[in-house]
Amino acid sequence: MQYLHTMVRITDIDQSLHFYCDLLGMKEVRRKESEKGRFTLIFLAANDDETSSSEQQAPELELTWNWDPEELTTGARNFGHLAYRVDDIYATCQHLMDNGVTINRPPRDGHMAFVKSPDGISIELLQKGDPKSEQEPWASMENTGSW
Repeated sequence: MQYLHTMVRITDIDQSLHFYCDLLGMKEVRRKESEKGRFTLIFLAANDDETSSSEQQAPELELTWNWDPEELTTGARNFGHLAYRVDDIYATCQHLMDNGVTINRPPRDGHMAFVKSPDGISIELLQKGDPKSEQEPWASMENTGSW
């Protein structure tokens, strides 16, 4: 397993970049705009992590700005999830399920799944390398709860 990033939601891109980059010294390493999803993802790396970030896209801070206004309350929606890259997303999810963990967002696409920690922290699991071929029972498994 490899730690990838922590995601936090933001309400003002300029204000957030000023804080994280200008004041804390982090660097913006990439940005993704999703017209369909109506969000912008901005990935930041600490100075000592820039090389690792460019080579492995980890470890990073992901700032998520949703285009539609929303009020964020401390600790509610502004903290998003922890993300980890795994060698085999299907085997990892099966192991978790076999040990009583609910797969909140199954890896239908062979690439991404979400589970929650015992304290309700969302954990994103991402397949290392290319997505795996779609497989049952994952391909037709419904979401459970929220993540």
